[in-house]
Amino acid sequence: MNLGAVNNLCIVNYNINLKIINMTSYKKNEYSERLKKLFVDELKDIYWAEKTMVKSIPKMSKKATDENLVEALEKHLSETEGQVKRIEDIFQILSMKPQAKKCPAMAGLVEEAGEIMTETEEGVIRDAGIISAAQKIEHYEIASYGTLIAFANKLNLTKAKDLLQATLDEEKHADSTLTDIAESSMNEEAMAEMEMSHNGQVDSKGRSKYSL
Repeated sequence: MNLGAVNNLCIVNYNINLKIINMTSYKKNEYSERLKKLFVDELKDIYWAEKTMVKSIPKMSKKATDENLVEALEKHLSETEGQVKRIEDIFQILSMKPQAKKCPAMAGLVEEAGEIMTETEEGVIRDAGIISAAQKIEHYEIASYGTLIAFANKLNLTKAKDLLQATLDEEKHADSTLTDIAESSMNEEAMAEMEMSHNGQVDSKGRSKYSL
């Protein structure tokens, strides 16, 4: 093979390799764009969810009677307001205007919480129901933030990832606090009240029939 033929072959191989590199780069860019779109969609969902919780937590707090539960809800309300601000900061990092998109999953959980508070009588049973509803919401949020963190990591959105991690830590702590409250008092008292009611020792309003 003469020198000219070798040069021509080298040029052909170079062009083929260049095309492969360009195609690979295009696929990576396309993947990143699609992942970013999914990330933004999930961000809009959780933004709606957190703004909804800012309105819903005070309703739970108002219906609760246990002091520790009320305190935990009020503390988490303050945290949730900060979480809304973090999401707005992430939109700013993305050079986007904050936008909320209704999240059907969260809407259903909030609706269920409302039904529990309406259908249970004031006292330990309602408090136990509020804890149950609140923890379902926390578990949804924990899953959502975990996914968003994974997406942010793939997209190299370091600042967004840090903000999301701060919120995830708060959600996990809130869930743990609710578990502690439930285990320390709510569930035990609720079971005792239910047992007394079953044995005919309390009236329809949860008051002992033997009290003066």
